[in-house]
Amino acid sequence: MKLAEALQERADLNIRIQQLKSRLENNAFVQEGEHPAEDPNDLLNELNESVKRLEWLICCINQTNCGISVNGQTLTAMIAKKDALVLKMSVYRQLISTASSTASRARHCEIKILPTVSVRELQKETDEMAKQLRNLNNLLQQTNWTTELIEN
Repeated sequence: MKLAEALQERADLNIRIQQLKSRLENNAFVQEGEHPAEDPNDLLNELNESVKRLEWLICCINQTNCGISVNGQTLTAMIAKKDALVLKMSVYRQLISTASSTASRARHCEIKILPTVSVRELQKETDEMAKQLRNLNNLLQQTNWTTELIEN
């Protein structure tokens, strides 16, 4: 199995587990004399199997991410770099938005509000980070589809 396939299955299992949780809640109790639409015991068995498979997949994905290197970096390090870049870009974009806001003045004698940062420079840096993020995402995707999952 390719790493990308394992990642897709992990995402599907997370959705499936949430659906099972909801179905269990919907069938947790019934009016006396009635029967639930689905047997909670069957749903619990399905949940247990799904969680067991998810645990195995997460373990294999983590081992693969730690064991595979691209350009001298493990996939784990690349993912951490990606997450950090996304976080930094979010802060930069919010700062750009705030600094770009103009305060309206009714008269010229009122207090003038000016940005304390260069919006142009911040936008330039943000654009560069976006380029780095695209390249990193492309490399991760390519690696995910060419890397065999390390199964234990």
